Amino acid sequence: MRHSKKRLQLGRFTSWHDATIRSMVKNMVISQSMKTTLTRAKASKQLVEKLVTLGKKNTLAARRRAQAVLGEHNLVNILFNEIAPRFTSRNSGFTRIIGLGKRRGDNAEMVIFEFTELKKKEPKKTKTAKEVKAEAVSPEQAPATQDKPAAEQKKEAPEAVKEKPMDAKKPPKKFMGGIRQIFKKKSDSL
Repeated sequence: MRHSKKRLQLGRFTSWHDATIRSMVKNMVISQSMKTTLTRAKASKQLVEKLVTLGKKNTLAARRRAQAVLGEHNLVNILFNEIAPRFTSRNSGFTRIIGLGKRRGDNAEMVIFEFTELKKKEPKKTKTAKEVKAEAVSPEQAPATQDKPAAEQKKEAPEAVKEKPMDAKKPPKKFMGGIRQIFKKKSDSL
């Protein structure tokens, strides 16, 4: 009897279920936020939380256990060096599930599954008025434009914009570009 053996099976065989969960966890470590169904998010949440707890320990044994789940050294390094240090002050609650509504095709409940503390993005550097003016009038162009009258300056400006070097042009894309390789016969490749 299966008393107290509750598990979100996702309508798959055991090996397929495990592969789906591992794939979700790998994508979560890479992107740190994903759009998925509610049941998949709930099924993978448990494993993601365990991996973050392992990352907080930062021991060799913890790294090996994470390697057994993730399967790639790069993902283990991201988990231990970038993700886990953000959660040193937390004991649990490393992920959250935010509802988005129902999917149109099959009416499945869609959610955003993400870490509670996302990586902070560096703000873009805004240019000051002086930097914008300096870019607009470069030192090479400034003396040349001051010597000529305004009528000649207007004539030269459109010509400079129209000229493009021949090397910069890209070759036109072929319509049947990649189709040929899809339908290639086995005997052709030998």
